[in-house]
Amino acid sequence: MRTDIFARLDREPEPPKIEIPRMSRTRLALFGGTSVFYLAIVVAVLASTWLVLIDWKVMLFRPYQQWPELHAPLDYFVVLGQRGPTAVMVAAWLGWRSWRQHTLRPLLVLGTALLLLNVTVGAVKIGLGRLGPHYATQIGSAELFAGGDIFPSGHTANAVVTWGILSYLATTPRARRHLSALSAVVALGVGLTTVYLGTHWLSDVLLGWAAGLLILLGLPWCEPLIARAEALILGVRDRVRDRLREGLRPVPAGPVATPAASAAGLLPAIQPQRQAADALDEPVREPAAGPVGATSAGAGAGAQAGAAGGHVPSIRTTLSQPRAHHAALRSERTPVTPAGSRRPPRSRPLTGG
Repeated sequence: MRTDIFARLDREPEPPKIEIPRMSRTRLALFGGTSVFYLAIVVAVLASTWLVLIDWKVMLFRPYQQWPELHAPLDYFVVLGQRGPTAVMVAAWLGWRSWRQHTLRPLLVLGTALLLLNVTVGAVKIGLGRLGPHYATQIGSAELFAGGDIFPSGHTANAVVTWGILSYLATTPRARRHLSALSAVVALGVGLTTVYLGTHWLSDVLLGWAAGLLILLGLPWCEPLIARAEALILGVRDRVRDRLREGLRPVPAGPVATPAASAAGLLPAIQPQRQAADALDEPVREPAAGPVGATSAGAGAGAQAGAAGGHVPSIRTTLSQPRAHHAALRSERTPVTPAGSRRPPRSRPLTGG
């Protein structure tokens, strides 16, 4: 009985054919436009243009002081952009989808998107080293290359990718529209919440939105690699499952050897000899009386001579020879005791004198 997680999948109805998104012209145009927007934000911050001045004006406005009643609920809402909790929630949902759809693609797509997010956003964060609003040292400065790690906003990019992956994996146009709207609201809300709390500049949030959207738009290029990874994982799973089945399969017990079975096994070898003996039907030849030591030698010599002459001794003759031989020996030999012979000595005539 199968006990692995894929056992129930065989009893589920076959899912509908899943349409994998392709890099269409519309998607390619959006990818190109978002890339231009991404580069424009980076250049504007590096050149300390008007965008940096807007960052400072929003920071000095201190939204968390203007509307303090929103601080408590927004502290909980911003968790929807943290990588750990959101990854666990979305992975649980996509795991159930993988189970029902007989495929590992949803989980592999999520893993690929998160890997690309960590690599691309993390590299820019470390490379530019921008400080956050709470750690700014000079008004009007971009605060770059100072050892920070807040540009672009990781919360915003993670919200775009994690919740946007649900719309990317949707199987119907209606579900795709609804999930796209939901993920957009969550991503916009998380980004603006970080600005309200004063943990990110406005330019950080803009670049985070662009970074997450680039990953979602570029996922169709990763679909062939995802398909090969799925085939490899399922192949390894099948081989391991077959080996476990072979290890748990009971070994059939062999027949127990008994004396009766051993004797029965010898019958086919003895049967031809018995048939030959019955066909010849030769009389039993009594061996001549002779010394004990010469009896076995004589019997062996007789057997060799019979074999050389083409004579096949019968089984009856061979089996009866030892009995006749021993009977002749017992009749000819005189019993001997340690004290001497039991036969009385020959009497001599009595003479006088």
